[in-house]
Amino acid sequence: MGSETHHSNDPQLTHIFMISFPGQGHINPLLRLGKRVASKGLLVTFATTENFGQYIRISNDAISDQPVPVGDGFIRLEFFDDEWPDGDPRKHDMDQYLPQLEKVGRKWVTQRLAALAHEYRPVSCLVNNPFLPWVSDLAEELGLCSAMLWPQSCACFLAYYYFHNNLVPFPSQDALEIDVEIPTLPLLKWDEIPTFLHPTTPYAFLKRAILAQYNNLTKPFCVLMDTFYELEKPTVDHTIELLAPLPIKPVGPLFKKKVTGGSDVRADPIRPDQDCLSWLDGQPDGSVIYISFGTVVFLPQKQVDEIAAALEAADLSFLWVMKPPLKESGWTPHCLPDGFLERVGQNGKVVQFAPQEQVLAHPALACFMTHCGWNSTMESLTSGVPVIAFPSWGDQVTDAKFLCDVYKTGIQLTRGEHEKKIIPRDEVEKCLREATSGPKAEEMKENALKWKAHAEETIADGGSSDQNIDFFVEGVRKRSEVVLAKATNGVDANGYSLHIEANG
Repeated sequence: MGSETHHSNDPQLTHIFMISFPGQGHINPLLRLGKRVASKGLLVTFATTENFGQYIRISNDAISDQPVPVGDGFIRLEFFDDEWPDGDPRKHDMDQYLPQLEKVGRKWVTQRLAALAHEYRPVSCLVNNPFLPWVSDLAEELGLCSAMLWPQSCACFLAYYYFHNNLVPFPSQDALEIDVEIPTLPLLKWDEIPTFLHPTTPYAFLKRAILAQYNNLTKPFCVLMDTFYELEKPTVDHTIELLAPLPIKPVGPLFKKKVTGGSDVRADPIRPDQDCLSWLDGQPDGSVIYISFGTVVFLPQKQVDEIAAALEAADLSFLWVMKPPLKESGWTPHCLPDGFLERVGQNGKVVQFAPQEQVLAHPALACFMTHCGWNSTMESLTSGVPVIAFPSWGDQVTDAKFLCDVYKTGIQLTRGEHEKKIIPRDEVEKCLREATSGPKAEEMKENALKWKAHAEETIADGGSSDQNIDFFVEGVRKRSEVVLAKATNGVDANGYSLHIEANG
């Protein structure tokens, strides 16, 4: 079912509607899934909130609500108003914001499905990421199939599952520092579990937001994961056994499979600095430290000072992403020590936002100092780049554990927010040197290249992730037959959105 024989508004083109929580770590993997699925000959509509859409449109001229050809199919983007003004502090309290998103999202999605049916582009499947479990409820109410994309590791999914179902002891107010033993996972110390599960977390509302999806696991026809089977084989097998008959399908690394037209549809919050790629071109192979802590983590100024001093002392080339703080955060933008950039000269470059996938693929890279969010973890691991693990909270501390102790591609510099300390410059400098030269650096690079090779095999035609994408696509197509039949028979669009019967 290719673009050669089907137009984007052909009612025979299976249509998937994806709804994402408005956060970069959620949007990127779901949009990557959307492009991957669309390339198989489907129409995908990707939706998130208008306030995030404003950033996306500013940073990417190709964003449009009109279908854009991707591989053999099409993708289009839409944005809905969350009805709260930009800067509203309630947006940072998930206990308030998630109910608001459900309230406006349910209404808007239902109206959009009706309108799309009226346009003879009926939707056959809804897909969400965590924080929006109501999407599964809405799909069930409308008689549509649904799926969920889990954007973290299968190990973290399993940890949340064991916590949610009270299957093993976790830290509690009476035992704050107990280790956690989960089948197929290494022993996790109290500060290596996802920090939202610890009773001292200041982000308990994020724990509640994540766990809400676990109440709805009987509703999707499958759970997709942005990981790959070979990376987490025992854990995936155990999760499949636990959740049977619900299919668990690793489909990652989603960023790595390039599809025609896909690079034009991106959701960057800031326009990437392309000059940094030219700068990297002028650096020797394996010489540059890439430093980026994602779109949410914002280090204390004192920690920035210590990293800068370590870089200068180590005399290593670096590319440092120093993003501006969110407007509503009230934080002061980071500044570098007086004269720092003049002293490092051509050895260093600082940008607000970098095209990370291209940076990590560049031969000049030696290693990546990262916050260990799962997107960055997968990108570094499967690009063959060793890491200096600098996690803060959430799944980052668990990802750091796996990068350093299981995959053996990293050196751990901090244990996250539980440490409550600034890492001094001498410790940072020691890690920089160890990660870029000597036997440890060689071992990490060798291991990273092995995972890169495994990732390339799994996304290739016939690889495990490619087969799982096909499983999902064919599952939606089979479940779409009733929807397409109704649309072809001219069912009234307003009634359509409330009375579809396309359960698989």
